[in-house]
Amino acid sequence: MNVSTWEWAATLIGLLALLTFDLMIIGRRPHEPSMKEATGWVVFYVALAIAFGGWIFYNHGSQYGQEFFAGWVTEYSLSVDNLFVFVIIMSRFAVPRIYQQKVLLIGIVLALIMRGAFIAAGAALVSRFVWVFYIFGVFLIYTAYTLTKHGESDESDFKENALIRWSRRVLPISKEYNEAKMTVVQNGKRFFTPMLIVMIAIGTTDLIFALDSIPAIFGLTKEPFLVFTANVFALMGLRQLYFLLGGLLDRLVYLSLGLAAVLGFIGVKLIMEALAGNNVPFINGGEPITAVPHISIGVSLGVIIGILAIATVASLIKSSREEKNNHEEKAPTPVG
Repeated sequence: MNVSTWEWAATLIGLLALLTFDLMIIGRRPHEPSMKEATGWVVFYVALAIAFGGWIFYNHGSQYGQEFFAGWVTEYSLSVDNLFVFVIIMSRFAVPRIYQQKVLLIGIVLALIMRGAFIAAGAALVSRFVWVFYIFGVFLIYTAYTLTKHGESDESDFKENALIRWSRRVLPISKEYNEAKMTVVQNGKRFFTPMLIVMIAIGTTDLIFALDSIPAIFGLTKEPFLVFTANVFALMGLRQLYFLLGGLLDRLVYLSLGLAAVLGFIGVKLIMEALAGNNVPFINGGEPITAVPHISIGVSLGVIIGILAIATVASLIKSSREEKNNHEEKAPTPVG
């Protein structure tokens, strides 16, 4: 894929413009967005991603267009899973609703920076060493296994990591928030607010999720431009999606299983690609295994969309049945 300098420049300028616009809105008027506002922004970012994918189709061909959409859908679904943890963090640290937008936006900026670094490193490794696919593949299969085990998330699942515990022990931290500020002066002494701990929690969570998502998308495309833009479009609408879904996240009971199936599929695909281009001395004498079938990007896109659609529909059906059963149990028994 031949990506010109102006394409990279236009993409980065557009990203910075959107982030600046978001920061200006939140900085000027911190608020909890209404359902209408959140829906409008989510639709805007989804439409923007689809338009960008169409542009890739038109200018770079269907192969790269399908790779972008496969990567974007995968990253977007993983981002929805991220929201479960964000909800737990917001609840655990009692972040006021009107300041949650700013927390999420800063979290997105941190995620973009971290993923940008991982993408650069991953692209360098992938272009030079085929054996990296073995590591990525095994890692994704292991991640898929862990997703099948953790089940539904709740606040008790969140454990403060070493960095948070160290910050609490070493830094002077106040008990109350000071709007969305990181510090506050009390009795002539400067303290950090709980917002700092929240940012540390969000940042370290972003790092952990980046370790999952970057190998996954490299299993669908090896083009750094597509890897980066798919991540950008998946993350940019995450803040509004958080407020749009809200309590609906609890209804996606099979999302983790769906994501486990997707990551497992991509992990197997990566290992198959590694075998097909093998140069590891102790595997088949360092020769490629030509009998390994190739999974096209079109098939991959269909499998990913199919798995996520089944997981979503099954989740909503189960949640609907449980709500109906609970309603029937609570209904008063007629006297007669």
